[in-house]
Amino acid sequence: MAGTLTKQGTADEARIDAGPEDGGWRIGAVGRWTLHGAAAASDALDRAPKPQHGAAVRIDLARVEALDTVGAYLLSRLADRLGAAGHAVSVIGLRPDHAALFNAVRDAGKAPPHPIEREHHPILDMIVRTGETTVNAVKEILDLVGFLGLVTVTFARLILRPSRLRLTSVLFHIEQTGLNALPILGLLSFLIGVVLAFQGADQLKRFGAELYVVNLLGISVLREIGILMTAIIVAGRSGSAFTAQIGTMKVNQEVDAIGTMGLDPVELLVVPRALALMITLPLLAFYADVMGLFGGAVMAYATLDITFGQFIRQLHSAVGINTVIAGLIKAPVFALVIAMVGCYEGLKVSGSAESVGIMTTKAVVEGIFLVIVIDAVFSVLFSMLGV
Repeated sequence: MAGTLTKQGTADEARIDAGPEDGGWRIGAVGRWTLHGAAAASDALDRAPKPQHGAAVRIDLARVEALDTVGAYLLSRLADRLGAAGHAVSVIGLRPDHAALFNAVRDAGKAPPHPIEREHHPILDMIVRTGETTVNAVKEILDLVGFLGLVTVTFARLILRPSRLRLTSVLFHIEQTGLNALPILGLLSFLIGVVLAFQGADQLKRFGAELYVVNLLGISVLREIGILMTAIIVAGRSGSAFTAQIGTMKVNQEVDAIGTMGLDPVELLVVPRALALMITLPLLAFYADVMGLFGGAVMAYATLDITFGQFIRQLHSAVGINTVIAGLIKAPVFALVIAMVGCYEGLKVSGSAESVGIMTTKAVVEGIFLVIVIDAVFSVLFSMLGV
């Protein structure tokens, strides 16, 4: 039997009966351990006699009439506190209808187990990161290919039903991606032409072949640099804008609203942007070619005394129509890739402003990377075809 017990509280209040029993220490919880009596329960726990150091403690909950989350928390905290003080604690007499709640509250209070520390090997970590990056890249490529298929099907559907094409949206994006890009594109192309002419002249002077700077400039600008620089600038300017615009709509749940109204987000948001960019990028590339050649002509006149007439005659003899076509034929492909990546990443925005920034950066990087890869594929293909 128990020794002298300390009793506190009224019949309805939560109270504690504590005292020595069978060589150990027994703490009996009595009454209603609920939120209504939390203050009295906490006071009872504070005033209860403390067991001797190292004594085994049994917490008897058989006489608990009602238990909620607050009461379960107070009792589980008592058990944890006694256990931390070095007592062997056991909980007995727990009614079945109270057991689930008490155990859930006690488990929730336990700290999560610390992960097992393993020794990190830099080479193994590098291999793991490389594998994860490769898997994610392959998944991203497959998703992009699937999105390209979806855009292609939508294009085909609009060809069969052209009345569904939103010309106002297409014209708006033509202005945004084409007309508004002329100043920055023209300035950069002009400066690139100046740099190419200056560097080429500096090298060709050693061989007395200054006039061939026109050949160097014409072939490099018309075939590669003009269209490549245009695509990179457009990817950074318009591709990021597509992602930010659609991503903001995704955050504001406007894309979900479009789908709820029975409209196709790809048809409404992606196709007008892709079509507008496929129209403007060839024109921008031609404009960049002209400005690059003009910059080269100015530098050739300033450093080599090559007049504009001589420049044009030498350019005519150095390059043919195939050189111009070889550069411009890449433009629609680059435009489709840039628009597709920008819109795809915009539709992947998860719903936060931070996600918009992350996806915008990702769209620019992926767009420029794919443009350079496709340009390399075109170069190999043209070499095989003898173009």
